[in-house]
Amino acid sequence: MEAEAVAKDWWLYHGNGEGADRRARLEAGSPPPWRDFGGAPDPHYAPPGCAGEAWRRTVLRGEGYLPDEQEKDVVNTALHLRRPLLVTGKPGVGKSTLAHSIASDLNLGPVLHWPITSRTVLRDGLYLYDAVGRLQEAGMEQLRTPGGLPAAAAGAGAAARAGAGAGAAAAAATAAGAPVEYTPRAPSISRYLRLGPLGTALLPQDRPRVLLVDEIDKSDIDLPGDLLTVFEDGGFLIPELARLAQEDPTVAIGTDDDPDAVVRITQGRVQCRYFPIVVLTSNGERDFPPAFLRRCVRLRLEPPGPDKLARIVRRRLGVDVASDEQYQDLVRAFLDRGEDGDLATDQLLNAIQLRLAGAWSAPADRERFLDTVMQHLTGPTA
Repeated sequence: MEAEAVAKDWWLYHGNGEGADRRARLEAGSPPPWRDFGGAPDPHYAPPGCAGEAWRRTVLRGEGYLPDEQEKDVVNTALHLRRPLLVTGKPGVGKSTLAHSIASDLNLGPVLHWPITSRTVLRDGLYLYDAVGRLQEAGMEQLRTPGGLPAAAAGAGAAARAGAGAGAAAAAATAAGAPVEYTPRAPSISRYLRLGPLGTALLPQDRPRVLLVDEIDKSDIDLPGDLLTVFEDGGFLIPELARLAQEDPTVAIGTDDDPDAVVRITQGRVQCRYFPIVVLTSNGERDFPPAFLRRCVRLRLEPPGPDKLARIVRRRLGVDVASDEQYQDLVRAFLDRGEDGDLATDQLLNAIQLRLAGAWSAPADRERFLDTVMQHLTGPTA
C-alpha cells in the first residue's frame, strides 16, 4: 500500500482538511514583490465564509480528494508564488475536485466556478452588465416625465422628485402657475451590474478566494491571452462605472456569490489585495501560448493506480477494498478497462456504491454491469 507523504514545513496545503493554522500562515505570508497588490477592502462587504449550503457542497466534494506528494509540492508552489495553477490530465482524474480540496483544506469559503465554452469571453468572467434592462427602465422613466402626464400630476411629481431646496422652489413655482421643467434622472447603473466569478475573486480581501476556471482548453483562441493582463495586474476596470466616476465615484454592485451582497467599487476599478487561488483545468485538447504558460504553475494529474484507488474508495465510501474480493475485482476491472479508453474515478465509486446497495450482484450480470457503469470516455468504444 502506498504510504502518504510526510508533511513538509513549507507546505500550506496538505489535503487533510485541518488547515486553520495553515490558513493563518497563508494570510500572513509575504508575496513576491512582483505579486504584491494594493487593493483596499470594502469594510462593509463580507465574503461568504465557512457556512451555508455552498460551503457544504465545497467541503463534500473536496474532502474526498487524496493528493500525493508531487501534487502537494506543485499546489504549494503556486500558493507561495501567488500564480495561477494550470492542471491538465485526462477526464475524470480529479482536476476540478482539486480546487474544492484547496478551499476546504484551508477554510477559504465556497469555490467560485467559471465554466468555459467556445463562446466565453473575458468580460463574462469579470462582470455582467444588463444594458438592455437599463435602457428599458430609462424609457419607462421618460414616460413618467411631465410631458407625458396631466399638468397637475406633472407638477406634483416634479416637486416630489426634487431635492430639499429645489423641491421647495419647484413646489412654489408650480403653485404660482409657472411651468416647471423636469429632466428625468437615469436609473442607477448599480442594479444592472454584477461581478462575475473572476471579478468576485479579484475583490480586495485579507484572504484569497478559490476560483475554478473549468476547461480553459475549450475557450476561444484569444481568451488565454486576454487573461494575461488581468493575472499580471491583479485587477481590471469596469468602463461603464469609470465613465460615471465624476458623478458617482463609488457604486455598490452585486457579486457572483449573491447579487444582493453588494460591494462598493470606486472609480470603476477592482484591484485585489491578495491574488486569488486560480485553478485552471485542461483536458489537453489544445496548446497554450508560451506567454500564458510562463505565468502559470503547471501540474499534470495522472490516473490513479491500484493503491491510490483503494485509498479513494476508503475515504469516499468507507470501504476497505482489501477486505472483500468483490471490491478487489471491481478495481481490477476498472484498471483493465482503462487500458482501452479513459475512465473516470467516480465510475469505480459508482460501481462499488451499487454493490453496497445489493444491485447487480448476480455473477451472470458481471459483464453487463461493467459495460453499464464503466463506459469509456474516449477511445473506439466511447
